Amino acid sequence: MTSPLHLYKAEFFKTLGHSVRLAILDALREGPLSVSELQAAIQTEQSILSQHLAKLRGMKFVSCRREKTTIYYHVHDREVYQFLDLAKNIYVRQLQQSQEMLKELTPSEIA
Repeated sequence: MTSPLHLYKAEFFKTLGHSVRLAILDALREGPLSVSELQAAIQTEQSILSQHLAKLRGMKFVSCRREKTTIYYHVHDREVYQFLDLAKNIYVRQLQQSQEMLKELTPSEIA
């Protein structure tokens, strides 16, 4: 039987499993942005941005506030950046290990 925690973790990773959502979180790293600022930052259509923001809101990764006619988004829990930075560090280490392995190959082994 799957526990509620396992179900939550699966949804957590599924939500973070899209490059547009990761780009949104990266864009919000420095602080709140309006929808139009986000759209310019990640270079995507407004309809696509809205769908991904809805998913991030649903999992409480982002929150929004309205000022007159402008909606600003911000990261709900900044600890998500520790998680994303950890993933980036793992990726960098894996790339470095691959580079080291490539350096050890002789030219005839590469061809």
